[in-house]
Amino acid sequence: MKNKIYGFITFLLIMFILLCFRSPLANAQGLAPDFRLEDIKGGLVSLSDYRDKNAVILLFWTTWCPYCRDDIKNLNSIYEELKKDGFEVLAVNVGEALYKVDNFTRSYRLNYRVLLDKDTSVAVSYGAVGIPFYLIIDKKGVVRFADNYFPRREYKELALR
Repeated sequence: MKNKIYGFITFLLIMFILLCFRSPLANAQGLAPDFRLEDIKGGLVSLSDYRDKNAVILLFWTTWCPYCRDDIKNLNSIYEELKKDGFEVLAVNVGEALYKVDNFTRSYRLNYRVLLDKDTSVAVSYGAVGIPFYLIIDKKGVVRFADNYFPRREYKELALR
C-alpha cells in the first residue's frame, strides 16, 4: 500500500512538472519571441527578417536525435514545395558545436538555413521541452502551432488563420 502511495505521489509530481514546464507556446498563441542567431555559414539571422514576407517553420533539433534526423530529411525533401507555399524553414540546432552541425548538414545536403543556438537560450525562450520541436509562425509573427511533430496535412491552413 505504501509503495502505491509513493508511486501515485511520484506520478502527480511528474505530471505537475510536465504541465509547469510545457511550452508557453504549446497552445499556439501570441507573438513569437524574436531572436538573432548565427547560421552555419557565419551570417546572422533574425526571426523578424521574415515578418510580412514569409511564414516560418521553426524546427529545434540536434544531430544525435534519431527523430530529428528523419524530420530533417523529410523537410529537406519537401522544401521546394514549402517555399512555393510561402514558407521558410529555419532549423535551429540546440547546443551543439559548429563543426558537428556543419558536418551533419553537409552529409544531409540541406537546402534550408541551419542556425546555431549555442547556449540554448532561444530553445528555452520558446519552451522547447523535447526535440524535435516545431513551430509554425505566420507572416505577422504569430505562433499558430507548437508541438513535437510537423503537421504535414494542415501546415498551410495553420499559417493562414
